[in-house]
Amino acid sequence: MLTAHASVHDIPKADWDWLANPPGLPYSPFVSHDFFRSLEDAGCAVAETGWTGRHLVLKAADGHITGIVPCYRKRHSYGEYVFDHGWADAFSRAGGRYYPKLQCAVPFTPATGRRLLAATPETRAALAQGLIALCSQEEASSVHVTFLPEDDWLALGGNRWLQRTDIQFHWHNTGFGCFDDFLKSLSSQKRKNIRKERAAVAAAGIQLACLTGSDIREAHWDAFYDFYMDTGGRKWGTPYLNRRFFSLIGEAMADHILLVMASRAGRLIAGALNFIGSDALYGRNWGAREHHDNLHFETCYYQAIEFAISRKLARVEA
Repeated sequence: MLTAHASVHDIPKADWDWLANPPGLPYSPFVSHDFFRSLEDAGCAVAETGWTGRHLVLKAADGHITGIVPCYRKRHSYGEYVFDHGWADAFSRAGGRYYPKLQCAVPFTPATGRRLLAATPETRAALAQGLIALCSQEEASSVHVTFLPEDDWLALGGNRWLQRTDIQFHWHNTGFGCFDDFLKSLSSQKRKNIRKERAAVAAAGIQLACLTGSDIREAHWDAFYDFYMDTGGRKWGTPYLNRRFFSLIGEAMADHILLVMASRAGRLIAGALNFIGSDALYGRNWGAREHHDNLHFETCYYQAIEFAISRKLARVEA
C-alpha cells in the first residue's frame, strides 16, 4: 500500500533511517530522519515556504514499511540547485501549467544520495510507479528526482522519465597520510601557491578551529548564522536556512558536523559548515564578516581536505 504524508513526523525514525542508511552502505547525513526533521521543525522546508510534504511510503501486507521517498509538492523552483526556470517559462508559453510540481530531493542540498529509500530493486521500481500515480493525484505537471545515484536512475529510466546530467567537482583522497603528502602529489608551482596562501592566512593573525560534536556551542551557531546571512544576502539574495535550523542540527547530529571557525584577535570572523558521512565530507555553507585574501580557500577547502585525510575519508564534496 502506498500513502503520501505531509510530515516527516508521520514516519517512524527507525524505519526511515534503516531504509535511508542501511547497514553495509555508506552513511549519508542528508537522507537521515534527523536532517529532514530539522528542516521541517525549523520552518525551512514547509508549506509556507513552498515545500509541502508529500513523502511517499510503501507498506507490505503486514503493515511494515518497505520503502520511502522524500517528496514535496512545490509551487516554485527555489532551493533545489537544479535550475529549471527555463523549462517553466517554456511550458507556460506552450500553454501548460508547470506548477505545482513534485520534487524528490533533500531541500537546499545539492549532494548526491539515495532518493528511493528501499532495500530491493523491486521496491525501488514500485516507488517509481508510485511517484507517477502521486503526480496524477496531486494534479502536478511533473515529478523531478534530483541528485540521485545510478541505482535510483535504473529504477526510473526508460519509464516516461527523462535524464538530465551535470558535473560536480570532488577532491579524492588517494591514501594520503597528511596534507603534505597531498601537496607532494601536485606540481611544484601548485604546491608553492598553496603553501603561500596558507602562510598568508596565518600571517594575518587568523587561527582556524575544527569543531565537531559537543565542542560546537550555541555561540558558534550565533556567529556562523551571521556569516551565513551576510554571504547569502550579498551573493544569492535568498538565504534559505534560519537560525533555529542550525540549533536543531546541532542537537540532533553534532557528531556528523564539522564546523570550521576562523578567528582573529579573539573574535570569530568566518566559518564553514560541513557534514561528515562514512566515506565523504560534504561542504555546505560558508560566510565571513571580514575579508582576507585566501581565507575562503583555507576555511572551506584546505581545512576540509586536512580533516578528510585525518579521518581517512575517501573524498570531499564541496
